[in-house]
Parts: sequence; structure tokens; C-alpha cells
Amino acid sequence: MTDAAAPAPSTDARAKRNVAVLVAAQALLGAQMPMIFTVGGLAGQSLAPNACFATLPISLIVLGSMLSATPLSAAMQRWGRRTGFFIGATGGAAGGVVGAIGLFLGSFPVFLAGSLLTGLYMSAHNFYRFAAADTASDAFRPKAISYVMAGGLLAAIVGPQLVKVTSDAFVIPFLGTYLAVIAVNVVGSLLFLGLDIPRPPRPSADAPKGRSRRELITTPAIAVAVICATVSYALMNLVMTSTPLAVVGCGFDAGNAADVVTAHVLAMYVPSFFTGHLIARFGTQTIVATGLAILAAAGGVALMGVELEHFFVALVLLGIGWNFGFIGATTMLAGQHDPHERGRMQGLNDLIVFGGVTFASLSSGGLMNCTGGTAETGWTAVNLAMAPFLALAGGALIWLWLRPQARPV
Repeated sequence: MTDAAAPAPSTDARAKRNVAVLVAAQALLGAQMPMIFTVGGLAGQSLAPNACFATLPISLIVLGSMLSATPLSAAMQRWGRRTGFFIGATGGAAGGVVGAIGLFLGSFPVFLAGSLLTGLYMSAHNFYRFAAADTASDAFRPKAISYVMAGGLLAAIVGPQLVKVTSDAFVIPFLGTYLAVIAVNVVGSLLFLGLDIPRPPRPSADAPKGRSRRELITTPAIAVAVICATVSYALMNLVMTSTPLAVVGCGFDAGNAADVVTAHVLAMYVPSFFTGHLIARFGTQTIVATGLAILAAAGGVALMGVELEHFFVALVLLGIGWNFGFIGATTMLAGQHDPHERGRMQGLNDLIVFGGVTFASLSSGGLMNCTGGTAETGWTAVNLAMAPFLALAGGALIWLWLRPQARPV
């Protein structure tokens, strides 16, 4: 089933303009994600009544993203990408406001409410990659997705460095970071005024309805793409959420934790400059398989020790593995549904993906803080937990490889 409505290569001038806007949004607005993921667990640890709940703020961000994925996708299908992205930036600013209030009051429940609102931004943020594909030709699509993901490179540099500047700017730790998050959302939202993605046409009464959600998710290539995207993102989140707690718990300081997160997020996005080219040359399945192998290597390095260099190498590998696995799976999915199925499939995909990420994030704090009493033991438990899920994704990919292909993936 070929996408008959896919743009021809000659129309990629518009797609390239949209990619430029989305790259800028990824760089500026995306900076809030490494900021919040760096300090969220540490702030949660200072506010939570039980150390096992330290990563609950991060978990609620992901839960908010999961809950808002389907309605936000439907809103974009009806009113366009620009409206959906404005909604996301509004959620990010509101999350920053409520999170700052929670820190000021010393209230863990209020802080958690801010995290849940931040999830609305995270959900919108994850639609940037799909928006990049909307006006792109089949040939340009993997590169468009890859370039937009590469916009996170600047976010990887700016976000953690803003944490260093703002985390102790006020007497209340991390309050300045959340105030900076508000400013990032307000300023960054203006970028979407330059976005030029047509609203999807309203379907006529006799227009094709497309496949149901059940039919879509039971299509072999779609099912495997969703599984691989979920495992890649969930395992990255599982390990990254615990990293600041592990680094500090093993005797290093918050600045060291920020540096490790910087290296990790750089590794997430630097490969995006060539991931699209690799997909075009070797195919999505090969790149996804490579990503899963690199994620396994990250877990192996993390289990070798808790010196600072172990954290750096493991988290760099974790970022590269996520990049290959997630971008590859996203490209696989984008080529398996038609425009009139876009809102239905993309919302379902992100619901499943961020359901898995929510589970991983919730598990991360418990594994890290409640499995042995020491940071080293918790860190070991976190990394061992990767194995069964990597086996699941790898098995699904092998199964797809062995099937006759109805269309290239």
C-alpha cells in the first residue's frame, strides 16, 4: 500500500522550510526536557515523603504525555499542527508555573501537578518528528525526521548548562530552573508562527475511512515499529531517569550529573545528522536492530562499574541506541499509514509508546532506591531490567525480517 498522497520531491522546498522551524523549536523549546529531567528527580527527592517516590515527578511528566497524546493528535488532525504545538507550549509554561509554586511552598503534590502539566508539552514535542514528514516526499522523509531530531543537539547543550546557572539562583533549590522553563516556552512558542503545514482536509462522506485502530496495530510492520519505538524510548527513560540519582548517590555532585546528562542528550541527537542517510542506505530494520544492540551495550558498560567514566560511556551509548532505535521505528511507522489514518495512528502510537515510558519511569525510582539500600545496587537493578525488553524487541524484529514483505520497511 503506497502513500498516493505523498509529496513529490519537487515540493520539498516547503518541507525544508518547515523542517527549519521544527529544528529551531526542537533546539529552544526542547531545552526544557533535559533541564527538567536533570533536576526533577533531585527536586522530587527533596520533597517526597519517601525516597522511593523520588522519580515520581518524571513519571508524571511521561504520564501526562501519554494521556494527552490521543486528544492532542486529534486536535492536530482537526485544527492543524500549529494549533497543537501552541497548546503544547502553553502546557509547558503552565507546568513551569505550577512546579515553581510547588517548590516555593515545599509541596510535593503541587510539584507533581506541575509535572503532569509539563507532560502536555512533552506530548507535543514528540509530534515534531511526524510534522517533519507531513509535507516531505518519500525520499526526503527519513532525512526530515532525522534533521528535526538533530535540533535537540543545541537543547542538549543549553538545557543542562541552564541548570547549572539557575539551580542555585534562589534560596529555594531549582526554583530558578523552573522559572527559566516558563521563559523558554513563552519565547519558543513564537517560532510556530512560521510553520506552513496545511490542515488535513475534512473528509467527505464518501472519503476512505482508513483502517481501524485494531486493524492498524495488527499490521505486522506497524506492530513491530510500535514495539521497537516503545522499547527504545522506555529503556532510555528507565536508565536516564535514575542517572542523576545514581551519579550523586555514588559520591559525585549535581554538576557532574548535569555533565553526564549533557553527554547523554548530545549522543541522542548528534547521530541525527546522518541517521536519515543510514536509513536510506541500509533500511529501517537494520538501523533499528543496530540501535537495540547499542542499548544492550550501554547496559553492559553500566554494569561494569560506577566510576564517572562508566556513567559517561554508558549514557553516551544509551543516547546513540535510542537515536537509531527510535528514529528507525518512527520512519518505519511513517511509511505504513496513509494521510487520512495519520491522526488515528500517530495518537495510538504515542499512547502506547508513552504508556511504556510511564511504566519505565515509575519503575526507575523503585529499582534505584528500593532494591538494596545502596546507589550501586539500585543502579545494577536498573540496568539488568533492560534485558527482557531488549529480547522482546529483538524477537519482534527478527519475526518481521522472516516474513515476506508487502511493502518496504
